[in-house]
Amino acid sequence: MRRMISTIVVALSIGMSTLTATPAAAEPPNMMGIPRQIPQAINGTLPAPPYPRLNRIPLRARAEGFDHRLLELREAVLPSPTGDPMFDRWPTDLAAMSPGELIAVRDVTATAAPVVTTPIRSARLLKFRSTDASGTPFFGTATILVPRIPSRGPRPVLVNNLPIDSLGTACDPGYTLAHGFSIATNVTDLIPPTTQLALARGYAVLIPDHQGPRMAYAEPVVAGHVVLDAIRALANLDRKMFGDSRVAMTGYSGGAIATNGAAKLLGSYAPELAPRMIGAALGGVPADFRMLVGSMNANLASGIFHSAVFGIAREHPDMLAMANNFAQWFATSPLKNVCTIPATLTGQTFWPLQLMASDPDPFHSPVAERIYRITRMADRKSQVPLYIYHGTYEWWIPAAGARNLYRGQCALGARAVYREVFGEHVLAILVGYPEALDWLDQRLRGIAAPDECPRQR
Repeated sequence: MRRMISTIVVALSIGMSTLTATPAAAEPPNMMGIPRQIPQAINGTLPAPPYPRLNRIPLRARAEGFDHRLLELREAVLPSPTGDPMFDRWPTDLAAMSPGELIAVRDVTATAAPVVTTPIRSARLLKFRSTDASGTPFFGTATILVPRIPSRGPRPVLVNNLPIDSLGTACDPGYTLAHGFSIATNVTDLIPPTTQLALARGYAVLIPDHQGPRMAYAEPVVAGHVVLDAIRALANLDRKMFGDSRVAMTGYSGGAIATNGAAKLLGSYAPELAPRMIGAALGGVPADFRMLVGSMNANLASGIFHSAVFGIAREHPDMLAMANNFAQWFATSPLKNVCTIPATLTGQTFWPLQLMASDPDPFHSPVAERIYRITRMADRKSQVPLYIYHGTYEWWIPAAGARNLYRGQCALGARAVYREVFGEHVLAILVGYPEALDWLDQRLRGIAAPDECPRQR
């Protein structure tokens, strides 16, 4: 054990000195590769974790084109069951169902009301068929909150994509709304009070567990599919009340990943919803994952960065194939169930992701290039008007990513507004939130969205 720890410490020292060397290109030094001997030394010293051998791969871990042992690793890194079949059980007939088709509905008013802290008429947890990042059927969950205020005709709906930013299923907002407060409840479920303010306006609030059943944190395709299928499921639940409702979306940080994904996938994945989608507000959006490598790796943001990488790897097993033995120990340990605060605190290790990969230059690998392309979705035009806001002084999620998102969407012909506000990630939500909320309220009241994109005459 002492030899193993000593080798890792030496590897870290060499890796950090390498990462702070002068980069060969304009990229930040923490994106550089490391000497090939370092991952070889780590794997040569630290044995692979003893994750179980399985005769049969469970439904949630199956994927075409990967060998049995890699899928055993995939099963080992997926979140632990919660004990609640609404979140744990994978139906065997998903392929025969349509996206958004309801699988189960549970009344959770009694447990959700104290969490919401605003008077509600009902809260129902929906389980529905959705689609994962590879196009394979899986399921999603979401909670619909209905206020006591009466509605004449279809009730407007605000989809509140909370920043879940976690790896454990019990960290989902739907789990808290169904079971009450626990140590796994994220503070971001309650702050800012978007849900409460929308309910007070008489809007229904739909809260998707947008990371999907594999808790694929930061994977925008999964998040977009779950959000759009949650809207479909809501219409299937009550066509009279929600079949023709105006729908707006909002999300900040991790919630903005889901909002961005849903807006860009709307036209191809759920085009029948487009006439009802009247606006999407997204703030602090991680829009370019290549950029985030340079701003979040090997610093205090490393904990969230590692969580996002392992969350995406849950949907893309070829990333798991790059994990060295140390990363496999990390990903199969109890850390696979961490929520936002513990994930953030692990950033104090400053551990570079290069020391968790078998490839000495993981950020320039073909797998990384594919993930950058998939997650950026630069060629997809939003079919819903956008309100994008971002802090000027962001250091972990640079404003350049949000600016590029706005310019790119304008170039594709989308309707968009961009606001850059004072502050970094935390302060920016306080500064930018009031105007974003007012913009959403105007859309839900039927006022057409403005377009501030420069247009060629």
